[in-house]
Amino acid sequence: MILPELRDPRFVTLRRGGTLTDDDHHLLALWAALCADHVLGLFESIRPDDSRPRLAISGARSWVAGDLTMMEARAAGGHAMAAARDLVGAARFAAYAAGQAGAVAHVAAHELGAAAYAIKAVRAAVPGTRERAAGRAERDWQRDQLPAAIRDLVLDDQRLRNDICWHVFDDSRSI
Repeated sequence: MILPELRDPRFVTLRRGGTLTDDDHHLLALWAALCADHVLGLFESIRPDDSRPRLAISGARSWVAGDLTMMEARAAGGHAMAAARDLVGAARFAAYAAGQAGAVAHVAAHELGAAAYAIKAVRAAVPGTRERAAGRAERDWQRDQLPAAIRDLVLDDQRLRNDICWHVFDDSRSI
């Protein structure tokens, strides 16, 4: 479970009683899509004919552009999750990252799931002694991609949810 028990109002839109603007919600979706897209090859190298994760990523971007509804983007995310179910390792985590990216349109807090699963995918793709370094490099790359408008929000979210995201954002205790 990558979502907190209590919803953080910073990730709830203004119209639903939170403090998240539509512009920032869109930035979160685009960043999540970028994180998932960065590792998509790990899935596609195993399942080149399965387009569900790619469609979830493009669905997140299409939702931001106004070309898909929230429900359509969320459904695409669910289909990407289904693509992961019978896989293991890097390919599975990459598909989950795509699914989380698609779900950001529905629940903005899924942005961290896309990032965390992408880090898990990279870690699973390298030999054991290099997995932490690979995970840190992916985390740092993701942070370099953060738009200034949401940087502090995401970094604080990483700090707050690191424990439920397998400690991938500060891997000092990760397994």
